[in-house]
Amino acid sequence: MPRKASRPPLARMLRIHEQLQKNIHPNCRKLGALLEVAAKTIQRDIDFMRDQLCLPIEYNQKKFGYYYTEAVTSFPTVQVSEGELVALYVAQKAMAQYRGTVFEKPLQAAFHKLTDGLRDQVSFELGHWDSFFSFHSLGTTVADLELFERLSTAVTQSREISFLYKKLSAQENELRHVQPYHLASIDNQWYLFAFDLDRSEIRTFALPRIESVELGSQTFTIAEDFSISEMLKNSFGVFSGQQTYEVRIAFDSWASRLIQERLWHPSQNIISLADNSLELTLTINSLPEIERWILSWGPHAKVLEPKELKDSILKSLSNMQNLYP
Repeated sequence: MPRKASRPPLARMLRIHEQLQKNIHPNCRKLGALLEVAAKTIQRDIDFMRDQLCLPIEYNQKKFGYYYTEAVTSFPTVQVSEGELVALYVAQKAMAQYRGTVFEKPLQAAFHKLTDGLRDQVSFELGHWDSFFSFHSLGTTVADLELFERLSTAVTQSREISFLYKKLSAQENELRHVQPYHLASIDNQWYLFAFDLDRSEIRTFALPRIESVELGSQTFTIAEDFSISEMLKNSFGVFSGQQTYEVRIAFDSWASRLIQERLWHPSQNIISLADNSLELTLTINSLPEIERWILSWGPHAKVLEPKELKDSILKSLSNMQNLYP
């Protein structure tokens, strides 16, 4: 017969607190029966509440039970305002992008462990908030939880790893030996930033293309000059290059309002023009990702410079046109 799960410790202590507030002098045996746990478990909870949470609990020998020696208006756990509770709710809803993936259950479990003990300072129902907030993501990453756990272990413990990796342009897997520095989620895709021991430089690996991760026993120290924020500062996405480009793009009046509504890149500079169009200038170090972004705007965007980007987009448009004879 399966063992019945008991309440989490914090939930038990909250119930004990409620019983003590009623001034009915409950003892360990009665509380254990109420909460379906052993009397020794209740004793440990009460000891913790008195010694660690500094609650004024004493035992009344005449009434054979515990009581508060002074008024306790609230349990000493995390207090949250309505605004903070909204933020927690939004964070929980943001996890919806992982619904249906192997990450859903562990993410939900972790969130509940963090929030089960919260006592909000306001009284309102959360259920109807579903009509106020939602998240919809396209192209959610497909990643294996076991793979992610292995990589996160390697990153946090600074352990060298080896794995098979298939580049987009390759037909076969390649064996890679790396020192894993950082895991980042960028545009709903997880990437590993690691120092490639065979190539002697930092490389970027998309998790869905990683297979057969082996954790080594050799540890390492992350290079002092490594900074993920610096590495991605001039990229338009995840990939970085060695050359710096000043990209100027003209957007028509239809697209100009959409462009002004978001921060697309830290270096962006917008010049509004008389006809309600605009010019967007960015300083970046890689062109392929911004090329795909510009193409997504269709006839509403025109590259002014650099020439390399203009030529590449013209080639892409020609290849696209050949698909529709």
